[in-house]
Amino acid sequence: MASTRLPNWARQQSAAFRALVVFTVVALLYGIAITAIAQIPGLKNKADGSLVSFNGHVVGSALIGQLFTDSKGNPLPKYFQPRPSAAGAAGYDPTASSGSNLGPESILDVLPNPAVKGDTGKPSLLTQVCSLSKSIGDFNGVNGRRTFCTADGVGAVLSVLHAHGLTGPITKVVSANQECPAAPFVTTFLGHRVECATYGVNYNAGRLVPIAGPGRSVNNPVPADAVTTSGSGLDPAISVAYAQLQAPRVARTRGISLGTVQHLIETYTVGRSLGFMGEPFVSVLQLNIALDQLTG
Repeated sequence: MASTRLPNWARQQSAAFRALVVFTVVALLYGIAITAIAQIPGLKNKADGSLVSFNGHVVGSALIGQLFTDSKGNPLPKYFQPRPSAAGAAGYDPTASSGSNLGPESILDVLPNPAVKGDTGKPSLLTQVCSLSKSIGDFNGVNGRRTFCTADGVGAVLSVLHAHGLTGPITKVVSANQECPAAPFVTTFLGHRVECATYGVNYNAGRLVPIAGPGRSVNNPVPADAVTTSGSGLDPAISVAYAQLQAPRVARTRGISLGTVQHLIETYTVGRSLGFMGEPFVSVLQLNIALDQLTG
């Protein structure tokens, strides 16, 4: 008796179903094997997120930064502060890991719309650096002014408008990042009065000229990692320079000696990878936990 031959479409569906079953089983076995390997002593903590506990409670991860602020978002003086984060609205959101995507040519702000309540505009990278440097300097009792920044912490940039685009006689000079009625950081430029900026005007049409502002002669102690975000926005560490900048403020707030705080910084400083790659860094969470253990 001749065997019944399945139709071509049925054989294709059968082969696809068998392949689906085989690869599903392989995927399940692979997942189970990797999970089991991850629970081996020495790997378990890393696989579970490198969680850090304090007084019996999980307070964070050694791999992800976090904020040390009050309920209004103000930094707490008794804690070391992390570097800025662009990951999510509040920062350090693992589901929104990213940088700011702003580069060195980002020097012109999008001004806030005065007709929209609460509109903050879109500050350029230059203004973000200027603002952060000034606020961090004020918070830690040092001069945080930077070159190409105004005294009030925005990018010191002039838009020089010419009669024929970028050529011809100068018709107007505007402090492009200082919205009216702010007083421009300089009064004149090349013999022309400098005006404040007005929302809605395209100042890119002019020649953008960064001006060395009042911070040009200041030896600014605020390091770069204090005013710029990391590529992921989740960096849990800061530079030794930024930790040392904050040490006097933390010691003063907690009522302990500066030497004690500096000793803790040294204790929680991690050296270069393999002794030569990268720069030494300080774990902010571990350092703040040590301070709480010390001072209760």
